[in-house]
Amino acid sequence: MTSPKTRGPTAIGFDADDTLWHNEAVFRLTQERFADLLRDHAEPDHLMERLLEAERRNLGHYGFGVKGFVLSMIETAIEVTEARVPAATIADLLAAGREMLRHPVDLMPGAEETVRALAPTHRLVLITKGDLLDQERKLAESGLGELFDGIEIVSDKTAATYVAAFDRHGDGPGRALMVGNSMRSDVLPALEAGAWGVFCPSEIEWALEAAEPPRDAPRYRRIGTLAELPELIADLD
Repeated sequence: MTSPKTRGPTAIGFDADDTLWHNEAVFRLTQERFADLLRDHAEPDHLMERLLEAERRNLGHYGFGVKGFVLSMIETAIEVTEARVPAATIADLLAAGREMLRHPVDLMPGAEETVRALAPTHRLVLITKGDLLDQERKLAESGLGELFDGIEIVSDKTAATYVAAFDRHGDGPGRALMVGNSMRSDVLPALEAGAWGVFCPSEIEWALEAAEPPRDAPRYRRIGTLAELPELIADLD
């Protein structure tokens, strides 16, 4: 573990989806399939707008992850077809959801090397949203599970989430750093909790996770890839 004389973080929180492994690309492929199934009822752009609206209003009911996404697709299909969507189309959407839940884990560039480099010197905590069983499956298949000192699969990410997680698995948020691809979920609430917040953008951003970067936040950092994280942390110590 790090020496108590160091000034930097002793605990590192990692987001999972699109930080450690690819995720949004799988959703985009399913959205393309969804648009093809409903091509006779709505233009793709309009359909995606309706789907995003459904996802936004359903987050409080279904939470984040594949299951809520599939239910939002079905709801949107019912709406745009004025309740005339064929049962076969519903079956296809359910099948697409099952395929997503079986999709192989594809690690982001530098993810494994970075986690392995930091594991001997810091307490590592996985802090992720989504379906419990799906996130547990992806972590197991990633080969990274044994490197984490704590696993937090949460319904949402707020400042209170990070305070509780870093109190449980570290020396509190003041000695913790959170890294992820979502400004809204991984960076801003971590900064509010008193931790460092490191933004590592992914190629594809979900609209509901977008937010403006903070201004005048001394503990905010941005990196291009996870491979840059160990050097950043070394500079903080």
